Amino acid sequence: MELCRRPTRLLVVDPRNPEAGLVHAAAEVLREGGLVAFPTETVYGLGANALDSGAVKGIFTAKGRPADNPLIVHINKYQAITEYIKEIPPAVKQLAEHFWPGPLTLVLKSANSFPREVTCGLDTVAFRVPAHPVAQALIEAAGVPVAAPSANVSGRPSPTTARHVMEDLSGRIDLVLDGGPAGVGVESTVLDLTGGIPVILRPGGVTRRELEEVLGQVEIDPSVNGGRVEKPRSPGMKYMHYAPRAPLLLFEGSNVKDLAGYILAEAGRIKSQGLRVGILTYEDTAHLYTGKDYDIVLAGNSLDPETVAAALYDSLRRFDRLGVDRILAQGIAREGVGLAVMDRLIRAAGGKIIAI
Repeated sequence: MELCRRPTRLLVVDPRNPEAGLVHAAAEVLREGGLVAFPTETVYGLGANALDSGAVKGIFTAKGRPADNPLIVHINKYQAITEYIKEIPPAVKQLAEHFWPGPLTLVLKSANSFPREVTCGLDTVAFRVPAHPVAQALIEAAGVPVAAPSANVSGRPSPTTARHVMEDLSGRIDLVLDGGPAGVGVESTVLDLTGGIPVILRPGGVTRRELEEVLGQVEIDPSVNGGRVEKPRSPGMKYMHYAPRAPLLLFEGSNVKDLAGYILAEAGRIKSQGLRVGILTYEDTAHLYTGKDYDIVLAGNSLDPETVAAALYDSLRRFDRLGVDRILAQGIAREGVGLAVMDRLIRAAGGKIIAI
């Protein structure tokens, strides 16, 4: 599929009670093999009919997405899985009762119901039931499962607003449903249920502790927070992702004052080379950087990682608008949703971390 050569339509919908006419217009685009960006509670997704190989190929073309990076299939209810998977582990129902609809993706053994483009040749397929009313209404109206990665150019920070989608994909896709900002701000947690012990392939909006309260033991894949992987079993595992245009260097340490000192010293060194420096920090640590001649961007409160997750991608894109040459990012504790935040920052930094 070639890139869309006509203007991308933008339809503004009520995020709580999406207008049926607008939703059905978007659903018709999906049924005809087109690409529709839509809001979920995590980030905006770029949807295509998951049963149409040509439409799914269009996702890879529009995003410039690597061909070995599998997609997530979005459905509007747990029962829909039975149409595509022959044997469903008991854990699926347990997890669905606790977390669906919501920011949890489950990787299951495939029954070869979907085109190769969806699974990238793997013997597994990933499912999610999004909670956003617009996503729910769109999937129901379309009447087909929807394959949807994040609606951005591959490698860029994921979109949490329709504006972000248009910045990256205007002219490349058919339609964008603007349902306001996404709430969670980072992608869904991806949990692999194909082995003896469930494994988190990508941390996200559902934490390890929450999963363990339902399932017992849950492991974390070595690829999380920067580990290497050759063949990705889930989106976000292998490639550099979530990156702003300027190179990003991540600083991590338990003492925030020492951390700020190292960041400011590095900022001074970079500025002495005639480069413009941006610093990513947080509301509770902003005072450590006051009075300094750098572009300071605050991404929530580091003591409340949910607020950091919600603000993270917009903050990274803000550095693009500021036109900085280098970004120095302050890390947060890898606890709860903080694990997902750090996973995204490490990938945005291409693994370049300075531990203090």
